[in-house]
Amino acid sequence: MGQKELNRGRFITFEGGEGAGKSTQVQRLVAALAQAGIRAERTREPGGAEGAEEIRRLLVEGEPDRWDALSEALLVTAARRAHLRSRIWPALERGAWVVCDRFADSTMAYQGYGGGVPRADLAVLYRMIAGDFAPDLTLILDLPVELGLQRAATRQGNETRFENMDRAFHERLRQGFLDIARLESHRCAIIDAAADTDAVHHAVLGVVRSRLGIDL
Repeated sequence: MGQKELNRGRFITFEGGEGAGKSTQVQRLVAALAQAGIRAERTREPGGAEGAEEIRRLLVEGEPDRWDALSEALLVTAARRAHLRSRIWPALERGAWVVCDRFADSTMAYQGYGGGVPRADLAVLYRMIAGDFAPDLTLILDLPVELGLQRAATRQGNETRFENMDRAFHERLRQGFLDIARLESHRCAIIDAAADTDAVHHAVLGVVRSRLGIDL
């Protein structure tokens, strides 16, 4: 964001496998920020903008073999570009904080570690649309694959395409997120998502306080 860095809002992302409880924790963090007097917007990926939401439906509905991993990466990259230009960057420039349910780490984990697209290629795609832009803080909600899939199975709706992929895919996915957290520990924090919702929320607040220096 160049010379406007001091004036712009903060960008916080939540990551994790299926059933990790990201949507709930995003909602609770946005509420906590509002209570602290911080203007925050909630969004998600894929999606978050009109065209991006149309792409989301292509990605998360239907049979697991509907797309290969490279096709997924291209679709989600197009959706992300629309999301950044129409929603994320304008909000940050206004001074609002943005809390996003998934971002680029999900692409690296799902299509890279999970789907086998070379991670260097995914990094090039990201730089093409976002340059050196990155989240200020990424919270990775981690839990055992079996527990996550059990939780995900209780959700309603048609967004089950990734849930229905095989167990080995989900194991690679989990390890991918843990690897990302290890490689980028300055940006990422791992939260034990196997705990109850309140405990996870308190852990999230603790990380936000310590990493971003705000009183929640």
